[in-house]
Amino acid sequence: MKITKDMTIAEALKTFPSSRKVFKKRIPECLTCGGAQAESIQRGATMHGIDPDMLIEELNRTAKPSKKK
Repeated sequence: MKITKDMTIAEALKTFPSSRKVFKKRIPECLTCGGAQAESIQRGATMHGIDPDMLIEELNRTAKPSKKK
């Protein structure tokens, strides 16, 4: 499984806990925003002036899935 632009921020954080570091570095506001539950990564990136493709690439480079089932 990979992180995609249409995935919600909350889904990415839950599925790939390591993504927290990238969000904290690039768009830290998304870690505490209530909208992260329903907002796509693409929308969050665009709203904060970040290239969504660059963000997805960085997220997938560092993505490690959660070991919780």
